[in-house]
Amino acid sequence: MLQKLFGTFDLKTELTAGMSVFLAMIYIIPLNALILSEAGMPYEAVVTATALITIFATATNAIYAKTPIALSVGMGLNAYFTFGLVKGLGMTWQSALGVVFASGVIFILLSLSPFRRIALQRIPIDIRRSIAAGIGAFLAFIALKQMGIVVPDPVTFVKLGTLSEPSVLLGLGVTLLVFILHANKVQGSFIIAIAAGAIVAWMTGLSKLPDSLFSMPASIAPIALELDFKAFSSLAVIPVVIAFLVTDIFDSVGTLTGVGGKIFDDNTKLEKTLQVDALFSSIGALLGLSTVTSFVESAVGVEQGGRTGLSTLFTSVLFILTLFMLPLFASIHPNAIYPVLIMVGIFMFTDVAKIDFSDFATASSAFLTITMIPFTTSIATGLALGMVNYVIIKAAKREFKDLNLELLFLTLFSSLILFV
Repeated sequence: MLQKLFGTFDLKTELTAGMSVFLAMIYIIPLNALILSEAGMPYEAVVTATALITIFATATNAIYAKTPIALSVGMGLNAYFTFGLVKGLGMTWQSALGVVFASGVIFILLSLSPFRRIALQRIPIDIRRSIAAGIGAFLAFIALKQMGIVVPDPVTFVKLGTLSEPSVLLGLGVTLLVFILHANKVQGSFIIAIAAGAIVAWMTGLSKLPDSLFSMPASIAPIALELDFKAFSSLAVIPVVIAFLVTDIFDSVGTLTGVGGKIFDDNTKLEKTLQVDALFSSIGALLGLSTVTSFVESAVGVEQGGRTGLSTLFTSVLFILTLFMLPLFASIHPNAIYPVLIMVGIFMFTDVAKIDFSDFATASSAFLTITMIPFTTSIATGLALGMVNYVIIKAAKREFKDLNLELLFLTLFSSLILFV
């Protein structure tokens, strides 16, 4: 039966690959719950919802697209959801879920049409790279602030926190540990660092050891189907929807190209994965979560030899365990988890090395995008400023060959956030 579904495979290799992806991704459960709880959402419900969406999205992709790509709630957009929309723009988390749902529906339509491919081909790749780098800086800044390493200052805006505080020392220690583990290519470096930090916090009294490690899953009723669309009464929501849409598309296509492109000559399977990605972005919003996307950690499974959907089907089965691990997740000190967000930020920021800074229009646009995303806590603002600047500079230099209707259309709608 498995051979009929997935074709030729080596069972031991596929299972090993699936286990590796699970260990590389399990951090998403407590980290996503931590981030979304900052928006006022119940931590327990988010843990269950995150586990469920990871299980179903990954299993659906395994069976439908048959690719070794796992899916879950995307880093970057969950932070933008909390710190950009809810805390930054003052949206309720219910309205923010409405934005996520709308962007997911648009993504579904685009994934079934040639527009997505055309738009991606016509939008300068360096603009896409600068968005990733800007989000990376944004994630690192959030993590440093949440850990107390960076604190507010009335004169200089931010300053170095008190590093001698026990919780800050814990965050610094876990950050250094995850850096060292990753530098030495230790598999499961994220979960090892989180586990070490949790143990230190329990031993030192920074957090309480759980009475039990497992419990029945918490209900998702407090967040499921709670989305509303009140924010759509203002035009200002349009650039925010575009920011979610564009970032999710770039993130998904970048992951699929980087991970799946190495092993699949036929793009049909990758196209199907993109369709699953788009579908579950909307389903995730219905469950009470921010945008779902393909996870780059899937590369770990590919490196282990995973080549079929069987590996990620096994990953989804293993994630069933996380439904029952709420007491353990809730007992982990936040500063044992946030260092992973810094690592994710570093991975995203490395795209800056590929940007062509010899062209001033590109260089200035990239600079604006990369700096303004963390400075304004808004992906939409950074994206809009970067694209508007790019179009103006290119037009001023009469380099009209670098402009196209798709770019002008996206720039026009994204720029609404600057004036509305």
